[in-house]
Amino acid sequence: MIICKSSDEIKILRESSRRVALILRDLRAEVKPGVTTRYLDQLAERLIKNHGCIPAFKGYRDYPACLCASVNEQIVHGIPDDRKLQEGDIVSLDLGVKYDGYYGDAAVTVPVGEISPESQKLLRVTEEALYRGIDKARPGNRLTDISNATQQWVEKHNFSVVRDFVGHGIGKNLHEDPQIPNFGKPGFGPRLREGMVLCLEPMVNMGGYEVKILDDGWTAVTADGSRSAHFEHAVAITRGGPMILSDL
Repeated sequence: MIICKSSDEIKILRESSRRVALILRDLRAEVKPGVTTRYLDQLAERLIKNHGCIPAFKGYRDYPACLCASVNEQIVHGIPDDRKLQEGDIVSLDLGVKYDGYYGDAAVTVPVGEISPESQKLLRVTEEALYRGIDKARPGNRLTDISNATQQWVEKHNFSVVRDFVGHGIGKNLHEDPQIPNFGKPGFGPRLREGMVLCLEPMVNMGGYEVKILDDGWTAVTADGSRSAHFEHAVAITRGGPMILSDL
């Protein structure tokens, strides 16, 4: 069931999402060669506490960390560890918090030092695809209008959109209806309505869209070993158009 939020609820969701954006901004500033993803996770936990929030991911279905940190060929759900980031890597930082009873969730992919032109293009196209999808998050459109706009932009640039993971609604629960694929034909799915709050999150691979899950049961990687990028915003559908809640 899709739950539409009141204006007061959207204000709280905006505040929880803003805190996520602030924390991601501070984490991004710490990304450099030699830093471990475990350090980033520990910093994330301190920042979450400092912002008066509760980690959304830690303990969720037994996930062991506050932050998902996915490096290079890792798509999503990378568990932070003692691996040191190296010059030329890319790392996706996915973070969720709970604030005043409501969840915030966003993600960004960050370059580690200087990265290759192809990796720069991957990050740029993935973020652009997110905003192409956001532009379709308007009352009266269909859910897959978002999906199709995302897919079309990605494939126009000869990348592929991951199909095994999707965006989602958000509110008093971290994951709510509807699920939002990043691919598909336009004009299908529920009609978008004012008050819906959606997490749109394209995951884009340099190579094929196939994925596999590592033995830790969480980390999803590209089946062909190609690099992957991930960007996510929480978006409220309003009468005047999409309102990005996780944007500073």
